[in-house]
Amino acid sequence: MTQAIMLQGTASDVGKSVLVAGLCRIFYQDGLHTAPFKSQNMALNSGITPEGKEMGRAQIFQAEAAGITPDVRMNPVLLKPTSDRKAQVVLMGKVATDMDAVSYHEYKPRLREQILSVYNSLAQEFDVLVLEGAGSPAEINLRDRDIVNMGMAEMAQCPVVLVADIDRGGVFASIYGTLALLHDHERARVKGVIINKFRGDVTLLHSGIEQIEALTGVPVLGVMPWLDVDLEDEDGVALQKGKYLRTDKRDIDIAVVQIPHISNFTDFNALAAQPDVRVRYVRQPEELAGADLVILPGSKNTLGDLVWLRESGMAHGVVQLHRNNVPVVGICGGYQMLGDTIIDEVESGLGTLPGLGLLNTVTHFAQHKTTTLVEGQMSSSLPDWLAGTAGLSVRGYEIHMGHTTGNGKNSFSRIRTLTNGSTEAEEDWQADGAVCGNVAGTYVHGLFENGSLTKNLCGALLSKKGICAEALTQDYAAFKESQYDLLAAEVRKALDMEQIYRMMEKQEGDR
Repeated sequence: MTQAIMLQGTASDVGKSVLVAGLCRIFYQDGLHTAPFKSQNMALNSGITPEGKEMGRAQIFQAEAAGITPDVRMNPVLLKPTSDRKAQVVLMGKVATDMDAVSYHEYKPRLREQILSVYNSLAQEFDVLVLEGAGSPAEINLRDRDIVNMGMAEMAQCPVVLVADIDRGGVFASIYGTLALLHDHERARVKGVIINKFRGDVTLLHSGIEQIEALTGVPVLGVMPWLDVDLEDEDGVALQKGKYLRTDKRDIDIAVVQIPHISNFTDFNALAAQPDVRVRYVRQPEELAGADLVILPGSKNTLGDLVWLRESGMAHGVVQLHRNNVPVVGICGGYQMLGDTIIDEVESGLGTLPGLGLLNTVTHFAQHKTTTLVEGQMSSSLPDWLAGTAGLSVRGYEIHMGHTTGNGKNSFSRIRTLTNGSTEAEEDWQADGAVCGNVAGTYVHGLFENGSLTKNLCGALLSKKGICAEALTQDYAAFKESQYDLLAAEVRKALDMEQIYRMMEKQEGDR
């Protein structure tokens, strides 16, 4: 029978996703067929499965850590905020509807049976499932219809480990308070606590650990140090907290415009992993200074973010850099913003707005959402800064609700859909994106994970600055594997894995 364990947090952004990835890697290393599971995820960083289904990036990198192909069943409900009050609801990888928070709370009981069915189907195929909660189980106003924290743990009948972030302060109060707000039967399910993100000498915590164990009756399974591992982030909280504030000097400086509804900024992790590249996320026009390349990323509210670009002065700043011959790249929503016009009666309700006018394109939003893996080939005729990428093979994925056309534009690439990771069901090649001088746009996410493209782009940026050094390329897939192994080693060192195995075995025996 499948064993399971669930990590819940005392708050959001306490490090649950990373620790789940670490446990997935450990179980995989120990020879167990393992999968992650998060019943409900709220995030703007998403990816596409081989079947063309959309799911959270966190569960994708957790699946990679477990050595398996991502499956939409690992994240059956994905909420993608479109504003402060509404979110797009993605069920089993496809858009279902848009809802406000109150409507969704009322809707959740209808999801319970579907989530349980999906969970049970995974349980039939894997030795171990590592579940992740969302936010905190102590949100007592949401307890009655919970499907992601204790409600999910009860459906799965699995032990819970509580993760607490010491870096934000008040760690013992957060542990005690969370446990105090749980019902007795919920608290009985919590079999351990992990103190996460500790900096310093762990002996300083010993007395506090002894006291919190005595007060709660719940053992502390270990203290995880602050880790210098490079993994993808679940959502934009990492940006808000300044995780990507880069101060180190690199030969290539890339500025990514941090629009309010930025999505899939994990696109640029592969660039940031390169030894000669600094990637910065910027929100003020003056922060664009010194950039060798400017990127407009994807957005979950393209027109709303376009308005912000103008009001903040960032639009003017980007256009000025373009006039100064600094290359500008737009990905997905960023590509749409670079065009002449965007017509949106679907996502934002703002109607028709002019874009930045750097590409001769028009984008029409539609109800249908494109979600697919793609392979392609870069165009054979590209400007100097992209010339080294001409004709290169690329792979990535598309997630968008717009269709972009242009008159006489030069395409960025030609692409075709991948079905289940192959082109057995071959479709006609289609033009993707547009290029005009030092401006380029594309719908393809994951573009920079193509090593040859990244190497040639970086080489061109170095040459433009008169730097003759050959651009070094970090194999991003190999880099991620090394990070998963590093994470697993640190988790093994810090946590009582024997106790974790015992609680999983005991829970199985209690069923």
